[in-house]
Amino acid sequence: MTSPSAHPSQHSLADSRFGSVGARYVTSAVHASGADLDRIAARAAAARPARALDLGAGGGHVAYAMAPHSGSVVACDLSAAMLEQVEIEAARRGLGNIETTAAPAEALPFADGAFDMLACRFSTHHWRDAPGGLREARRVLQRGAPATFVDVVAPGPAPADTHLQAVELLRDTSHVRDYSAAQWLTMLEMSGFAVEAVVPSRLRMDFADWTDRMRTSTVNRAAIRALQAAAPREVADHFAIEPDGSFTIDVLLIEAR
Repeated sequence: MTSPSAHPSQHSLADSRFGSVGARYVTSAVHASGADLDRIAARAAAARPARALDLGAGGGHVAYAMAPHSGSVVACDLSAAMLEQVEIEAARRGLGNIETTAAPAEALPFADGAFDMLACRFSTHHWRDAPGGLREARRVLQRGAPATFVDVVAPGPAPADTHLQAVELLRDTSHVRDYSAAQWLTMLEMSGFAVEAVVPSRLRMDFADWTDRMRTSTVNRAAIRALQAAAPREVADHFAIEPDGSFTIDVLLIEAR
């Protein structure tokens, strides 16, 4: 039996998983483009923030989108190794107003009201404490400042929800939870945000790219394919599971203040 001391903390697990694949998230087509990213850039262009925060920066694509319209942008992520890749890419793009800070979303090292815009994209499902991270996001934002959150969302039917969480965890053992749209709205309201717009969309995940990006083990890839093969019709239809394992997920963009 494995001793408890042999298991890393949730933060350490996420750090180790993503720190080793940072460059892959910089070049990932799924993360580098999309209507949601264009919408964040447009909101930054309208707001012209003096100091913006890319919370859970990952490959830094939100920071790159906001930088041309902002005085400065802080890319904040749990993984220092991933942020090194963001610094390299920002320099390659000539974006000299991006700085990086390594910290968990639940304990941001910034003063109250330090930012006048925030965006968080495809990150919250990795957080150990999503409500706590959203409270921190609200704390470091100035009153009335715009915030945009984008993430994979869990479908309503329980069988589809369970399937999604299972394949996500098998693909990436640091996965915590994809929250439902209702859970998202409740968490934001409880954190002090006022929601202004909710935009649903669908995103196709190429199985090979999705698993290669996280270096998912052969055993876990096989387990994912086994779950897909055993999925009931309603689940297979919801995720549009394809013969090669590629599938389509639900995504939600939420604009708030």
